[in-house]
Amino acid sequence: MPIHLLPQPSPSVPEQAERGADSLRAAVHGRAADDEPATVRFAGLRLVHAALRRDLARLPNALRLLQPGEDDKGEALLRHWNFVTAMLTCHHEQQDTRIWPIVRRFAPELRLLLNWLEADHHNLDHSFTRVTTLVRIASRDTGSAWPVAYAMEDLAARLETHLRIEERQLLPRMERVFVENSRLGGLGELLDLLRSADGPGTADALAWLLEGVEPELEERLLAECDDDVARNWPHWRATYQRCTAPLWGPGSGPDAVGGPGAIVD
Repeated sequence: MPIHLLPQPSPSVPEQAERGADSLRAAVHGRAADDEPATVRFAGLRLVHAALRRDLARLPNALRLLQPGEDDKGEALLRHWNFVTAMLTCHHEQQDTRIWPIVRRFAPELRLLLNWLEADHHNLDHSFTRVTTLVRIASRDTGSAWPVAYAMEDLAARLETHLRIEERQLLPRMERVFVENSRLGGLGELLDLLRSADGPGTADALAWLLEGVEPELEERLLAECDDDVARNWPHWRATYQRCTAPLWGPGSGPDAVGGPGAIVD
């Protein structure tokens, strides 16, 4: 097996990061302005997909670049990985407990697909838990960073298959099951779930979800949240950017045009 001396981007994961952005763009721009609903359909689901792709595209190389003695950066990478894992768990809970039961009732022909997706949620959760153990070791021992980075990329490829099945086979059918302005699968519902499940805080979750979203779409998404969220949003975003920018290096943060998290026309 060849030994790479410089960080090598995954041949597939970075381009996968754009698929979540494309999915959200299509949901927003795929209709005339006069016909746009008050909410972005299934924005909670689409934003989580885009954010997972974005971070799983850049976390492996951030781990590879970790140098001996950079204990603070190692701890920050581990915290961010734990945060991503917690968001994935809440995302699966939103689907399994709030969305899939309704789809099963009104689209029974999808029950076998939903059963497979739910089972795969459990498999993915276990896989993320196993990789978390490896990331914990690599964050303190840079000698193990490269194999752990490859493990992250393998997991990203597995997750990509799952996300594409949901987006291509399920979301189009869900548009016929749920009424136009339903909160199910939306951003507001996801934030409510995070609060009730004692999951990641609203400030961190929202900043993570909206990283790279263009201002016009950001405004529409914030309109789905309560007034307290909208009032605190500028501070939350600035704090998140300040805390996470050192992880990715210059030119790869939320303001990098066309970067993995960018949702642009």
